[in-house]
Amino acid sequence: MTPGRPHTGYGMTSQRTRARMIERLREQGIVDEEVLAAIAAVPRHVFVEEALASRAYEDTALPLGFSQTISQPYVVARMIEALRAGRDLGKTLEIGAGCGYQAAVLAQLTDEVYAVERIAPLLAKAKLNLRAIKQLKVRLKHADGQFGLPEAAPFDTIIVAAAAAHVPRALLQQLAPNGRMILPLGTATQQLVLIDRRAEAYVETRLDAVRFVPLLSGVE
Repeated sequence: MTPGRPHTGYGMTSQRTRARMIERLREQGIVDEEVLAAIAAVPRHVFVEEALASRAYEDTALPLGFSQTISQPYVVARMIEALRAGRDLGKTLEIGAGCGYQAAVLAQLTDEVYAVERIAPLLAKAKLNLRAIKQLKVRLKHADGQFGLPEAAPFDTIIVAAAAAHVPRALLQQLAPNGRMILPLGTATQQLVLIDRRAEAYVETRLDAVRFVPLLSGVE
C-alpha cells in the first residue's frame, strides 16, 4: 500500500472505535472538550504503519521506523490541553512532526501550524498522511528542531515532541510575549515542563512524568 494512504479493514474507521478512545481520555482526566473533539476528528489509523493499524486507537505510542514513535493519544491530549488552558493556541510550532499526527490534531484547533522534522523520509511520510486526510493547513519544514523556525517566529505556542536535556535557547527566543511552550525535559527520567513567557521572566511548571525519544541535533 502506498505510504500515507488510508488503511482499510480492521474496523478502525468506525465512530464507535474512536468514541471508545475519547471516553478513555476522559476517564484519564482530559476535560477540554475541544481537544477531545480534535482528537476524535483525526483518523489515527492513517498515520500508523499498516501492520499496526489494528492498534491505532489504543492509548499507546507506536513505532514509526527511524527509531521514532507516534505519541500516545493521552500524551497528545495532555500537552495540548495544558497549552490551551485559559487561552487560544494562536500561531503554533511543533518540533518533531514525525508522521504528522499531532500536527493534524493541532490544525483542528488553530489555523496557523508549522511543523519541523529532522528526518527527511519521515517528513515525506507526514506530507502524504496530511494530504490523505486533506489537511492542508500544516506547513512542514525539513530542519533541525533545536533551532526552531526563525523565519516564521515568533510563535504563540511551541510544542516539542522529543525529550531535551535542557530547554533549547532558540525556542525560548522564538516564543512570543505571553506565549507558552511545552516539552519533555530530561534524559534517564523525563517530565513535561510548561513554560510561560511573562513580561519579567519565563515561568516553568512541572507536569507529568513521560517517556519520549530524545531530541537530536542535525538533519537526516
